[in-house]
Amino acid sequence: MANGRRIARWSSVVAASLFAVAAPHAASAAQPLGSDKPAAAIVDSDVRQEEALSRTEAGKVITAIDRTRDNIGTVRKTTKLDRVDIVFLTDAARSEGGPPPAIENKMKQHQDDVAELRQEIEANALLFNAIDSRRVQAEDVLAVEFDNPGQVVIYAAAKPPK
Repeated sequence: MANGRRIARWSSVVAASLFAVAAPHAASAAQPLGSDKPAAAIVDSDVRQEEALSRTEAGKVITAIDRTRDNIGTVRKTTKLDRVDIVFLTDAARSEGGPPPAIENKMKQHQDDVAELRQEIEANALLFNAIDSRRVQAEDVLAVEFDNPGQVVIYAAAKPPK
């Protein structure tokens, strides 16, 4: 019985020692705190942004909202992207009164799906850090569109950071 306790104690000591040796190496693989571009270190994708008016992009946004149910699964599975495009619909920002009626009505038709999409974006480290790097809140995301493999377009009712 004494041998069993001694082995259990040694096992604990060995496990603690291995953890102590491995911890500094794990920390070095994490995001560098002093980095000028911390999101780029996490996202490892080209994050681009553009400004547009919702009336010129309404057709694309409405089509993307209609595809929200399908895109939820894609967001959930996405772990790597070559490019993330964030389209700021500046005239649809809350400070400007929100999206125009056509987009707002489509958002209401798909409100449960849009809410789930936003939750999935918040749960996806890559996409969350991409929008966060441009100061977009998940609640401002109207839709996403996966047009090409390795690329996503995120439509946000927001203004870009200054």
